[in-house]
Amino acid sequence: MDYHYAKERDPKVGEYFDKETMDAWSKWNSMVFEPGKLDKKTKELIAVACTYMTRCPYCIEGHAKAAIAAGASKEELAEVIQIAMALSSGAAIAHRNFALDV
Repeated sequence: MDYHYAKERDPKVGEYFDKETMDAWSKWNSMVFEPGKLDKKTKELIAVACTYMTRCPYCIEGHAKAAIAAGASKEELAEVIQIAMALSSGAAIAHRNFALDV
């Protein structure tokens, strides 16, 4: 699959960002995915749906792999992707009147 983004990211980019802030984000991001009231598989399936809505190819690939590793099936991935598709298109339907109201 071709992406609009370079598949390999330049590691030097991180040098421009505050290390303490990025480390705090990384720790928080990891904590969010630890099992809690929801198990790891459920959290990763939710993440897959969210990544389709945020349209991040890196996140799509990473969370899909993590969901499979946590026990998700390809059918479950397809189902959460369909949910994201429905919600994303629903936003266009919900806001369809704005341009026509001018």
